[in-house]
Amino acid sequence: MEELSEEEESVGQERGEDEEKQGEGEEEEKQVRRRWGQLALSPLPPPQTAISPVLCSLPQELVPCPLTEEMLKEGLSLLCKTGNGLAHAYVKFEAKYKDLTDISLLEGFIHLRYVDLSENKLQDLSPLSNLTHLLWLKVDGNLLTSAHMQELPYLQVISFTHNQIKNMEGITHPHLASLSLKGNKIQAAMGLNTQALYSLRVLELRGNKLENTAGLRLPKLKKLYLVRNQPAWEVRLRCCRGWHLQSAGGGKTLSHSKHHSVHASLFSSVFTA
Repeated sequence: MEELSEEEESVGQERGEDEEKQGEGEEEEKQVRRRWGQLALSPLPPPQTAISPVLCSLPQELVPCPLTEEMLKEGLSLLCKTGNGLAHAYVKFEAKYKDLTDISLLEGFIHLRYVDLSENKLQDLSPLSNLTHLLWLKVDGNLLTSAHMQELPYLQVISFTHNQIKNMEGITHPHLASLSLKGNKIQAAMGLNTQALYSLRVLELRGNKLENTAGLRLPKLKKLYLVRNQPAWEVRLRCCRGWHLQSAGGGKTLSHSKHHSVHASLFSSVFTA
């Protein structure tokens, strides 16, 4: 057998190393292909297109939005004399659709008589307690869960329409003549203070969850607004002095008194004493 020269032996060693490296490369390539094949065969997770109902039910945190001096300047109007007649002050304020969550700045405007804070995000009306000259208040479309307020001696008209109020407790304004609680979550006609609300003549309760009017004892009440699908005959006689039901077309009539009437329209029932 012929012996290999050193050069040939060196070339053979290099060729063996190259073949070994080539084998390692092929094995590595097979492993890569195997992984890609597994990825291709594995099922993809379903797309997250729908929002979980649990997340939808979670209460969203309100972004704080306090009343500012700039908003005050824009909303103040109707310059009138103050009670002593020696000075003048703005008596009307309006701030609607401002996303307000805090109205503390109104505490110092004690001469205000007309205030409209509709379509905001208010949950607390305690800053209005200092407005002892207030005659008219509208806070429709807020996030109020209670109609409770400190007694305001001259307040005559108040509207809590389309809030989240669940009862009628805490309303004790002695000169209140018109009260609207339309579009809330009231289930029982209880809680109104008969002695405190001796001047109440108009009560709006449409859009609630009332099943009857048991509990209403307001002897001076003249108009009571309820949804049409609430039977009119559930109105108790102790709520008003007497009542008379007439259909929208002037047809069928049920009467307890010829001097007091209740008119049922296509959209609501209006009880007039």
